[in-house]
Amino acid sequence: MQTKLCLTILTAFIFLLSSRAAESIPIGSAEAAVNAPEFKNLSDLKWDKILPDLGADSPEISILRVDPKTHATSLLIRTPKAIHVRKHWHTANESHTMIIGTATLACDGKKGEIGPGGFNFMPAKMVHEAWLPTNSLTFITVDGAWDINWVEGPPTAADLTR
Repeated sequence: MQTKLCLTILTAFIFLLSSRAAESIPIGSAEAAVNAPEFKNLSDLKWDKILPDLGADSPEISILRVDPKTHATSLLIRTPKAIHVRKHWHTANESHTMIIGTATLACDGKKGEIGPGGFNFMPAKMVHEAWLPTNSLTFITVDGAWDINWVEGPPTAADLTR
């Protein structure tokens, strides 16, 4: 009998908590939209040129998601041509995961290579540079708003390689 009473009380308590949780985030609210799942296919993404002066040779960026509260950003960068991405830094921490190709990254006098599935973390404001191969695809997460601050100017046609 006590077990049955305990189960009844526990069930009522769980029901009460779940209904209160549902009440706390109205379905049509902005917060509900923030917590909604998102699904995107590579073939459906919108791509923008990062360096429009390079025309068809410009690396391209696709912003996958920006958190409306923190501005944390998930994005992809693809390269139609191999390129040296000159020294730059970001206001927020940045992580790179190579999807296609092998990149060379350099900072603080150190160079490292990461291939498909390879990961790299750059602390906020750390000056770094990269060499990306033709047709590479890099997944990047930034724990704040995405920005890029060039140390000696953005890449030019002279930074394109074979």
